[in-house]
Amino acid sequence: MSNEEQLRAELEKLKAENDKLKSQQGKSAKGLSMKVSEKGALSIYGLGRFPVTLYKEQWVRLLEMKDEIADFIKENDQQLKTK
Repeated sequence: MSNEEQLRAELEKLKAENDKLKSQQGKSAKGLSMKVSEKGALSIYGLGRFPVTLYKEQWVRLLEMKDEIADFIKENDQQLKTK
C-alpha cells in the first residue's frame, strides 16, 4: 500500500470515528459526558471549553451542597451571568 493510500485510509478511519463521537455526544444528558481521568478523578465534559475534574470526595461534598448552591444562585441571580 502506498503512502498516499495509507493516508487516505487513515483519514477515512478518523472521519468515521469523529462521526461516531459526534452521534454519541447527542445521546448524553444535555450534551454532558463523564470520564474517569488518568489520575482517577471524575471529569465532566460539555460545560465549557475544558472539563470540570474533581476527585470523588470533592464531588460528594459538592453534591451535598446542591440545595445551598441552588439557593445562592437564586439569591444572586441579578449578579450572575449566563453564557
